[in-house]
Amino acid sequence: MQRWLSQLQSHRPFSRIKYQFNDNPGGDSCAIARCFSTYMKLPSDFSPESRGDAARDYFLRGYNCCQAVLLAFADVLEENGMADSGLLKVVGSGFGGGMARMREVCGSFSADVILAGFLRPASSTVREDRAANYALVQEMADGFRELNGGSIVCRDLLGLGQAGGRGTVSPVPSERTADFYRRRPCPEIIRNSAIVAARKMLELSGE
Repeated sequence: MQRWLSQLQSHRPFSRIKYQFNDNPGGDSCAIARCFSTYMKLPSDFSPESRGDAARDYFLRGYNCCQAVLLAFADVLEENGMADSGLLKVVGSGFGGGMARMREVCGSFSADVILAGFLRPASSTVREDRAANYALVQEMADGFRELNGGSIVCRDLLGLGQAGGRGTVSPVPSERTADFYRRRPCPEIIRNSAIVAARKMLELSGE
C-alpha cells in the first residue's frame, strides 16, 4: 500500500482524475479501492487519437476486440497501480466477438465498461457509487453509438441481422488473414471505442 501511495504522489507530468466515491464504513470495500477512488494520473501526451490508434494496432496484431482496447490503456492503469497488461489480457479473454463469438455486446464496448470501473469504482455496497458507475457506462454507450452507427451490439455492427450469433456457434475464432481485416469494420470500431474511453478520461481530469 505504501509503495502504491508513493507512486501516486510522484510523476508530476501526469494530470489527476478525481473520483466520486462514497466509502461504506459497514461494507467490505478494501483500502486499495478507497485509494483508487481518489486519483488517476494521465500522461502529459495523452490523447484520444493516439489511444484509438494503439487499440486498433493491438487488434491488428491478433488480440481480441476487448483486449485491444484494454491494452491501449495498460500504461495508464499500470502507472496508477491498478492493473498490468497481463491482467488486462486475462480479463478481456472471453469478450471477443460479442462475448465468445455469440455476437452480443461488442467486446470493444465491454472494454469501455471495464475501464469505467476504474474511473468510477463501485466496490462497496453504497448505492450512490453504483449509480455513478452506471451513469458513466451509459454516457460511454452514447458516445460509442454516436461513432459506430447507433448500436453497441456486435451482430448489428457486423450487419448480421437478428439471426447472427443466435443458437450454437463455433467457439473457434476466425483466422486473422488480410481478407478478415478487409471485410470487417472491427478495426475502426475498436479505434472509436478507445477514443470514447480516452475522451471520458480527459473530461474527468478537467483538461
